Amino acid sequence: MRPYQILLFASVCSLLLVSCATSQPKTITTDWTQLVSTSPIFRQNHTGFALYDPEKQAMVAEYQSDRYFTPASNTKLFSLYAGLCILGDSVPALRYMTRGDSLIFWGTGDPNLLHPDMPASAVLNHLKNWGGKLYYYPHNYTGKRFGSGWSWADYDGYYQCELSALPLYGNIVRFTNRTVKPRIFKDSLRTAGWAEEFELSRDEFANNFFSRGWPAKAFEQDVPYRTSPQLAAMLLADTLKKEVRLLAKLPNVANYKTMFSIPADTMYRRMIQVSDNMLAEQIMLLCASRLDTHNVGFDIKKGIDYVKTQLLSDLPDEPIWVDGSGLSRYNLFTPRAIIKLLQKIQAKVPDQQRLFGLMSIGGKAGTIRNMFRNRPPFVFAKTGTLANTYALSGYLRTKSGKVLIFSLMNNSYTRKTAEIRAEVERILTEVYEKY
Repeated sequence: MRPYQILLFASVCSLLLVSCATSQPKTITTDWTQLVSTSPIFRQNHTGFALYDPEKQAMVAEYQSDRYFTPASNTKLFSLYAGLCILGDSVPALRYMTRGDSLIFWGTGDPNLLHPDMPASAVLNHLKNWGGKLYYYPHNYTGKRFGSGWSWADYDGYYQCELSALPLYGNIVRFTNRTVKPRIFKDSLRTAGWAEEFELSRDEFANNFFSRGWPAKAFEQDVPYRTSPQLAAMLLADTLKKEVRLLAKLPNVANYKTMFSIPADTMYRRMIQVSDNMLAEQIMLLCASRLDTHNVGFDIKKGIDYVKTQLLSDLPDEPIWVDGSGLSRYNLFTPRAIIKLLQKIQAKVPDQQRLFGLMSIGGKAGTIRNMFRNRPPFVFAKTGTLANTYALSGYLRTKSGKVLIFSLMNNSYTRKTAEIRAEVERILTEVYEKY
């Protein structure tokens, strides 16, 4: 082969190699990437990592960022964005209309009314002070009691409350050594045999609660109650000290009004920092309800479908998204899609103090309060934890003052989660120190 032919052949081969390479998702080889890709702790995991510099408007590290992962409670970042886009500054608590001396009302999905861990809502006084009759319409939620892909065997787990249009008391019964709240359940607790360890449980389809063993010290435990229209009316009547009647069908509601409860940020902050599943699910119901302008009925799927098609169509990878909290293992997101989502959240909340205050704060608040200690707070993020799953995604303020966006997701590991968590902390601390 002549020299010029050899040169031409080599050039063509080079072009073909470049073309093939650019057709694949890019993996940026940097020290930051290698922190993850060469980690011995992550060696047997499915691990994905993305690190984005907003100032450069570019990824500075990626490792399998185009792969799908079970996000666990990273899903709550999607619920946060939905709420920020749809709900406004205050939570819509009830829709209502008046007919003579009657107040007819129905739920919007607001989880805050009488919730033991949330501020008092002005809605309660509005209902208390109404001089006429109260009618509650309970049939506008059209979904099931649990989300798609949830473990139905966990029906009495504090983290898996039933979904409803009008949650009351957080849809849980709170037991302590001395009290049962709501008090309507105080005679519903029975002793059911002996156990080495104290535990509380409930019949699956009835509000019969059981204790086993004996508490060795002061305790507080939440057990979800089984919701029903009749129970909601009873709980309201007991609290308001007035009759609340059920309404089978709404009249013409073209001129309904809306009552508002608490500032939305108060709800978002607890949802993110405590990783409150109930609040996350109900936020998505609130969004679906807000879209249900004709009161034909709503469920979570309607809210998710709207957000995906109208607000998140520009994500690099379509989110496989089925619930509000991340309890479901059907959810699948990629790290680079979460980066884009966090950019969109940042655009909705440009005030950095407010934005970071909504997140869990390393060494200070929420689910990462015991991580990233002995330094000024520099990680503001959302955790995601299920069995064999740990993710952390959010914002990182480096020692030099730069703000980065990151997502580090781990699935299918057999090590203890504490080891995975410690390695995530080590990697992000190195980014903080050296970027």
